[in-house]
Amino acid sequence: MSAHVVLIDALNLIRRIYAVQERPFLFNGELAENTQQQVLHNTVQACAQALQNIISQLEPTHALAVFDSEAPCFRYALYPDYKKGRAKMPEHLANKMNDIQDVFLDLGVDSLIPDEDEADDVIATLSIKVALRNQRVTIVSTDKAFLTLLNDNIQVYDYFNRRYLDADYVKQKFSVGPDKLLDLWTLTGDTTNKIPGVAGIGQVTAAQLLDEHGSLAAIKNAEHIKPAVRKKLDENQSQMHLSRQLLTLKQDIPLGFNLKDIRLSQQPVE
Repeated sequence: MSAHVVLIDALNLIRRIYAVQERPFLFNGELAENTQQQVLHNTVQACAQALQNIISQLEPTHALAVFDSEAPCFRYALYPDYKKGRAKMPEHLANKMNDIQDVFLDLGVDSLIPDEDEADDVIATLSIKVALRNQRVTIVSTDKAFLTLLNDNIQVYDYFNRRYLDADYVKQKFSVGPDKLLDLWTLTGDTTNKIPGVAGIGQVTAAQLLDEHGSLAAIKNAEHIKPAVRKKLDENQSQMHLSRQLLTLKQDIPLGFNLKDIRLSQQPVE
């Protein structure tokens, strides 16, 4: 039987659901203490409903909710300003993670919390391993980093907008195909995660360069390129190397479990 593995970017899902539940109770951008418990209760219930919807809509044979490690990942050692300024999860929501994980488990979906890796890297590793077995993977997330993984066996699903973020979506939004996204972001940087790019090269210029030359390596070696662009590239070699390290999803994390460990209970045993 062919497997369909659904991998849920858990904090991406939970934090967006929490934001929706919190919004009606905010006053001047703050959440009153006497409404926190109501918002948390609503969030847990909404997370359970979301998971039920995901299973119903995607009909997976296997599923796993993947969380970030509580310890900083390797990217912070490479670049201390990684994700600098991004709003932290509210403490009262962080304290509710165990309850949400229990609800997920009640619905047959286990949670994975790595020791030192981001969910993105764990999901990428598992996705590639499954895809190499010619099995199907659906990543449930709105994180654009996963778009670099798109292929015949790996798809990305935006639960909130009920749509697949496919190659056509990538081309429309970024003006390049999924196979060129890493090169594009190496040039432009990633403002969401505070990863710098080459100063003065935006998405339009980067996409045009990639369309003309095919790859970042080819751009670097191109003879016919505008002097101003050449100067920017030459002056930012070390920055591009660092940015690429930060942007690249790891695909070799030891997982310590097999597919059979995350098979949904209603599915027949292989």
